[in-house]
Amino acid sequence: MGRVLAVVATEFRIQRRNRWLASATLLMLLFALALTFAGSAPTGTLGVDLLTVSVASMTTLAVYLAPFLALMIAFDAIAGEAERGTLGLVLTYPLSRVEMLLGKFFAHLSVLTIAVAIGLGAAGVAAATSGGAGPESLAALARLIATAILLGASFLALGYVASAVSGTVAGAAGLAVGLWLVLVVLYDLGLLGAVVFDNGGVFTKHVFPWLLVANPADAFRLWNVSGSQEVGLVTGMSGAGAALPAWAAPMSLFLWPVAALGLAAAAFRRTEP
Repeated sequence: MGRVLAVVATEFRIQRRNRWLASATLLMLLFALALTFAGSAPTGTLGVDLLTVSVASMTTLAVYLAPFLALMIAFDAIAGEAERGTLGLVLTYPLSRVEMLLGKFFAHLSVLTIAVAIGLGAAGVAAATSGGAGPESLAALARLIATAILLGASFLALGYVASAVSGTVAGAAGLAVGLWLVLVVLYDLGLLGAVVFDNGGVFTKHVFPWLLVANPADAFRLWNVSGSQEVGLVTGMSGAGAALPAWAAPMSLFLWPVAALGLAAAAFRRTEP
């Protein structure tokens, strides 16, 4: 554990020195504040407080931005070390590859947690101060921050997989962008086309909801929607959330980081220093 913590401290200092901590936090904060106040119009129409509308807007923001930030932090974690020639030096120390990977993961997750908590939390506080907040909307904000961190953890681990299998920083960057496009953008477009083609058949009723929850980005959306009726009303996704058991989306989000880290560890074992 001491060796893992040493890697955590070193990696966190590197992220802070490279301005990733400040950049990720500022980016999340600016986008969250912009969406909070630009999307305040539906409050009167729907009869909900501003924080509820803000959480619905920030859910859409987080599903795109948290995975992107995570992949940008993680894509050169292994390929960068190998390309700079430092991987072989690090592995000469009494440090296993799994310990090195876990140290990087916890350091990068700390950076992402700070960015998400400050960015989404500050926007939520601003919305609650300006337009009021009820107990349910406050709980929805806390759930949004926690699930956004879990979503980021999933994509951090996927970034390590891309970094381990690519061999070069440029290849890892391209693979990371491809992962983001497929899982965050193209996956939903493919499911939408299948639903239109199925026209309300067996696929739409029984298969589609489970394919949604199999994707960490969609599991993140569904967990936030199913956890709050008001957020589901604003987003219009309450029907998809109701079609699945309550445990499905949380289980998917908790399993994804573990499974992806296992894949990253397996790929890292085959990486040449």
